[in-house]
Amino acid sequence: MTQRNGFRGWRWLVLWWHNFFILWSTIDGQTRYSIQEELKQGSVVGNLAKDLGLSLSEIFDRKLSVASEAGKQYFTVDAGKGELVMNDRTDREALCGQSASCVLPLQVVIEDPLQLFRVEVEIQDINDNSPRFPSNDMILDIWESTVIGAHFPLEVAVDQDVGVNSLKSYTLSKDDCFSIRHKEVAGGRKVPELILSKPLDREKKAVHKLLLTALDGGNPVRSGTAQITIRVLDINDNIPAFEKSLYKVSVAENAAEGALIVQTKASDSDEDQNGEIEYSFGAHTSEIVLSIFSIDPTSGTIFLKGKLDFEKDSNYELDVSAKDKGIPRMEGHCIVHVDILDVNDNAPEIILTSRPKPVSEDSPNGTVVALISARDLDSGDNGKVKLQLPKKSNFALKPSFSQNYALVTNGVLDRENVSEYNIEITATDSGSPSLSSKKTIHVSITDVNDNPPVFTQSSYNVYLKENGLPGSILYSVSASDLDSGEN
Repeated sequence: MTQRNGFRGWRWLVLWWHNFFILWSTIDGQTRYSIQEELKQGSVVGNLAKDLGLSLSEIFDRKLSVASEAGKQYFTVDAGKGELVMNDRTDREALCGQSASCVLPLQVVIEDPLQLFRVEVEIQDINDNSPRFPSNDMILDIWESTVIGAHFPLEVAVDQDVGVNSLKSYTLSKDDCFSIRHKEVAGGRKVPELILSKPLDREKKAVHKLLLTALDGGNPVRSGTAQITIRVLDINDNIPAFEKSLYKVSVAENAAEGALIVQTKASDSDEDQNGEIEYSFGAHTSEIVLSIFSIDPTSGTIFLKGKLDFEKDSNYELDVSAKDKGIPRMEGHCIVHVDILDVNDNAPEIILTSRPKPVSEDSPNGTVVALISARDLDSGDNGKVKLQLPKKSNFALKPSFSQNYALVTNGVLDRENVSEYNIEITATDSGSPSLSSKKTIHVSITDVNDNPPVFTQSSYNVYLKENGLPGSILYSVSASDLDSGEN
């Protein structure tokens, strides 16, 4: 009877540990959903339980949780139905800006045993933004002797939508003297240019008023407009012209304030004041650009005025104006495209995806203790992170995907020898010079009844007096056991 009960207890213990711990395995397939932006709260994204192969009882019993790497919790799980639902409205433009692809990665963690799934939700653009011009009114001064075919750059409209819903074309109200054409610049952007189609005569018509319309490719089409006022002038007949219409430069994000960025140069074939040029940034240059860059009005040299941060803005596009001092003043433009080069100025981070749980001393190698991920805000090699443990450790790091790891057992554990571990993890990036950080994880070892009781002596000699009273103490023996608790 005693042997049968002991066998049942041993069998229950093996099954319990088998169900409690999991061996880490990389998940080959990833679950991906596609939704439109601005879905209302409570909208169903997909049946997460079905797609991950989980039952509804597992959703509740194993404490499934969803964490968004974007920070804000846009999604939650309906435990009653196993569905991934919207927890908050998504604005694709706010999340991904002008990026062609907008994917929110989610980490789905379930416990008992621990498992990590990666779910991606693609946010599709809807045509919810109209093209907008920086200004509703544009004023151009054009000399009446300007030759037919001369072109004048107009302000570019901005549409926050992407793909087919983005800005596609411009139209111009009818005017015998002017037409419009689209000029394609770096990045595939279309810039509207006003073309002089017929000679101007100030004496006949001194002011032309045109309506410029920007159209996107959505269905239905959305549009934005700006008024163009053209003042016809009859003096100073040469516009300053830059040597290049586009200057491209690259600057390291740790460049010192006052560093030279680029020197622009324009020329004007007029004489005296009509040919003297003054440089400045365009009238609609943002405050951010003005706080970071400055331009010498005499030489056209652009300097670094503030601090650069690649992680905040990886490039800038500067509109540079060259005006002569004639009456009226004529103006030419060029674009300066500044690419910011990343510098390894961010140390890698170690993030605990799940808290470590106590580990039984008889756990097999590969038992998952905790889930860990690494992150570095830098890009390229500067953002590639490698995690390491001390040599001769009883634990190991098993990589999964996208710099996610499982901390697993990798050696014999003996609670009677070491009852807890403080595991130091080091994260190092691939930058030059590299940066690193450390994090310590505390892991407790739980007891298993693996030590028999031991008497203080292997044998005892006891001498008795005859005629002893019943119930009298004959001798005292003692034993000890290295295990803890009931063990």
